[in-house]
Amino acid sequence: MGFSTKAVHAGIEPDPSTGSIMTPIHLTSTYVQEELGKHKGYAYSRISNPTRAVLEKNIAALENGKEGLAFASGMAAEAAIFQLLKAGDHVILSRNVYGGTYRLGKLVLGNYNLDFEFVDTTDVDTIKAAIRPNTKIVFVETPTNPTMEITDLAGVAKLCKAKKLISVVDNTFATPYLQNPLDFGIDIVVHSATKYLNGHSDMLGGLIVLNDAALIERLRFIQKSVGAIMSPFEAWMCLRGIKTLALRMARHDTNAMEVAAFLSLHRKVKKVNYPGLVSHPQHRLAMKQMRGFGGMISFDLGSLDKARRLLKGVRLCALAESLGGVETLISHPATMTHASVPPEERKRIGVTDGLVRISVGIEDVEDIVADLKQALAKA
Repeated sequence: MGFSTKAVHAGIEPDPSTGSIMTPIHLTSTYVQEELGKHKGYAYSRISNPTRAVLEKNIAALENGKEGLAFASGMAAEAAIFQLLKAGDHVILSRNVYGGTYRLGKLVLGNYNLDFEFVDTTDVDTIKAAIRPNTKIVFVETPTNPTMEITDLAGVAKLCKAKKLISVVDNTFATPYLQNPLDFGIDIVVHSATKYLNGHSDMLGGLIVLNDAALIERLRFIQKSVGAIMSPFEAWMCLRGIKTLALRMARHDTNAMEVAAFLSLHRKVKKVNYPGLVSHPQHRLAMKQMRGFGGMISFDLGSLDKARRLLKGVRLCALAESLGGVETLISHPATMTHASVPPEERKRIGVTDGLVRISVGIEDVEDIVADLKQALAKA
């Protein structure tokens, strides 16, 4: 099946009791059993739920994986992956991952004798040089949040297999519509389903997809034991959103290309980070492993004051956390998504005080550009 067909149909069957074409929302905590040890595949909703199970099958199909797991948020999904570790283990991560990932690693799990090291993953040799005897996981964002750096998926997968490490890719920005890390040999794909997969800024969720049977068993055990699972209603909302993922991503992609081109020519913009631009350092790599460049852009205005004036001046673009909704969202990473990253570290990885991140929506692109144009005039 093609991608759009899978998005609409994979894992989804008409309800056997009513014929409902839409997956029912199974709002139940427990299930009646016929006798001891005999039930219909469900015993307790923390362990499994029919609505959640459909979403897990659907995302597995979209990522070309064997199994999917749904969690209460993207951070809950990441936490489950890091719970594969033991005290004393070392993790290598992309240097400008989402600020919440930095916070989880450095400020939470670091207290449990887990060592998180952030490196430039655009260079596979840099990753190789950072590997220690106690390294267990290489965690990559590509494109990264918010500077849009690209990592060689095939190169990372090959290195991790040779060193017997678990490779993980946060595919939130690209989505399975534009990129399938498992196809390159990556072990685990993680998503914030809150973003493009749902696409309507009205739910929270996280998703994991993988192929390895042993890792599936371990993560299922963690999911059941810790209980940070996605609710049936949120699973239904995400399924509804995924049905239009291909349509939305195509529009996000074309709109973002036009917005990036506009920003790259504006005299007040110092730098634009967008892998679709020829000026992007990893443009060729992005063309090789992605089927488009997505809807995320960041650009530097040179100072906090100019960024503040731009963000105060926008009318159509909404100043808000998050991304991936149908509406255009604009934010200031240094004081919003990456506020927990120390200032000196933010500066080192390119998250400057003048950096603005924009999640380009599906509105008419002329209106998005017009809004940015009038706001830039005030910056």
